[in-house]
Amino acid sequence: MIYKQHDIKIAQLTKAIGEYPRRHKAPPRSGWVRAVREALGMTQTQLAARLGVARQTVDDLERAEAGRRITLESLDRLAQALDCRVVYAVVPEKPLGVMRRQRALALAEALLRPGEHSMKLEAQGVSRSERERQRKRLAEQLLHGSPRKLWR
Repeated sequence: MIYKQHDIKIAQLTKAIGEYPRRHKAPPRSGWVRAVREALGMTQTQLAARLGVARQTVDDLERAEAGRRITLESLDRLAQALDCRVVYAVVPEKPLGVMRRQRALALAEALLRPGEHSMKLEAQGVSRSERERQRKRLAEQLLHGSPRKLWR
């Protein structure tokens, strides 16, 4: 039951993530806020007036954004003052199902390795194809068990 609920969560998140491009272009060197502000022909002083802050604060915030040190709250305030919105997402490099399967296979490999060594010492090793079958079977068991066990 637990893994079915987890599968539903993965499917929902995968669908939501699907709307974001896997590869994105790097932000402008000076940051998005400055790029948009300059494209609109707006000065730092004018943006500061819209925010109700000093021009130096806008300069500090633009530098913080360019240096990836800005808070989401500050970025959101700047975006609103520019009649924009912040779009924030953590997008996996691979599909979530693929990431889980790769992790399950790696964990299965780690779990089989100690037993395999002792079996070889006792001349009871298994064939390569049998070992791969065992690894895949264990990975499937891990995938259908508690999702948290994959990341221990």
